[in-house]
Amino acid sequence: MATLKDFRDERLRKLAELKELGVNPYPANAERTHKNLQIKDDFKALEGTQVTVVGRIQSLRKFGKIAFVVIKDDSAQLQLFWTASDAQPDYTNNELAISNIPLLDTGDFIQCHGEVIKTQTGEISVKVATIRMLTKALRPLPTEQEGFTDKEERLRRRYVDTNVNPDVYQRYIRRSKFWQATREYLIGQGFIEINIPVLESIAGGADANPFVTHMDALDQDFYLRISHELPLKRLLVGGYEKVFDIGPRFRNENYSDEHLPEHVAMEWYWAYANWQMGMQLTQDMVRAIADKTWGTRQFTLANGMQVDLGADGTDWPKVSFVGIIKERYGIDVFNTSLKEVQAKVKENGVKVEKADNINRCIDKLWKKIRVELNGPAFLVDIPTFLQPLAKVQANDPRLSEQFNLLLGGTEACKAYSELNDPLDQLARFNEQQALRDAGDDEAMMLDTDYVEALEYGMPPACGYGHSERLFWMLEGVTAREGVPFPALRTDK
Repeated sequence: MATLKDFRDERLRKLAELKELGVNPYPANAERTHKNLQIKDDFKALEGTQVTVVGRIQSLRKFGKIAFVVIKDDSAQLQLFWTASDAQPDYTNNELAISNIPLLDTGDFIQCHGEVIKTQTGEISVKVATIRMLTKALRPLPTEQEGFTDKEERLRRRYVDTNVNPDVYQRYIRRSKFWQATREYLIGQGFIEINIPVLESIAGGADANPFVTHMDALDQDFYLRISHELPLKRLLVGGYEKVFDIGPRFRNENYSDEHLPEHVAMEWYWAYANWQMGMQLTQDMVRAIADKTWGTRQFTLANGMQVDLGADGTDWPKVSFVGIIKERYGIDVFNTSLKEVQAKVKENGVKVEKADNINRCIDKLWKKIRVELNGPAFLVDIPTFLQPLAKVQANDPRLSEQFNLLLGGTEACKAYSELNDPLDQLARFNEQQALRDAGDDEAMMLDTDYVEALEYGMPPACGYGHSERLFWMLEGVTAREGVPFPALRTDK
């Protein structure tokens, strides 16, 4: 049985033969007048005209003095009808004769100039006048019969995966549409996109363990951002009223079907808005994104859960955090002990870590409930001690003005009325720093510069964020399938 080395050696031989003919197998220039799909869609108008098309060879069939070559560009496949000709090809222009077809392979890129026709079998084609070599492929792509299904190989060689599996190819087009739809919706609502730094001297805005890097120019360590939050809120201090940013963030923590340490995220901040206004915007935004990206509001997620985002004018239900913890576990989150919550955590089959505190244990208990909720729904009545950056509810200061979007057994987003009292913020930062000093590496760092910014005055505001996990969920794939090039352990 032929090996990959055998195939590659044979293609290297063809490469050498092309060069001997005077053909440059990797020219810098290519020409195209029409995409392949245009030839098919506009056949009546184009029939009999001369066109130039390009693409990767999908198949080659030669029958005596005629050959059929199928090429593919990013729009469609197209058949080329090639017949023997007395005209001599200009090899120095990378042109080939039909007699040179043995030097071509599937996977090669070629350029064809010729007349738009329909063959005797009714196939829309281009009758070849000239064919030029654009790229000689040295490794064969898997055939349709062979397939390309090995999970590890697909992740490591996504460029092969997208060539062989059309559904995967379309997935990353939808991923692009997802962020384009997000951007267009927010701009349509009057938001301004302002890019903020990835490198931060203090990592803030979320409970997460940051990556650390070093900037030689300043001879100083920096953190890769774990959130967009604090710089965007500094922009509210600076006078902007509706701002957002879309870009990567980095959280040096678990690698799972729902989380990648590096991922793309979006956060927006809206001055003079509260969490109730933010809830309405979120509902409308997610529906608009779904419409533009998938053209539907009904989804089957990777875990099998069914989700219906509902019709315009209908509101998603609300789930009380405090209420559901009391209902399920009999725990009053405001009047409990570490011993009690640890006992409930163990009772429900969750491991208690050495650094666990009451906050972490209550969060673990909530996550046992969360996995059962299809959504969409908004989680509300979240205790203030679980959210150090949110305002408290006027009628019960123990609760934060926060909502999380529940979808498919997880939280797809987080949003709240932003805390803008600098003294309150400093006190909460100090509480978080105390947890950090006690061994909680994911607790927030004390950011005195941000507190100083608040002292100049930040208007009341609502902030929101979601990552591309929302895309993965609605697309019905795991995290690693949802990105083109996930981080993988390299072979040593």
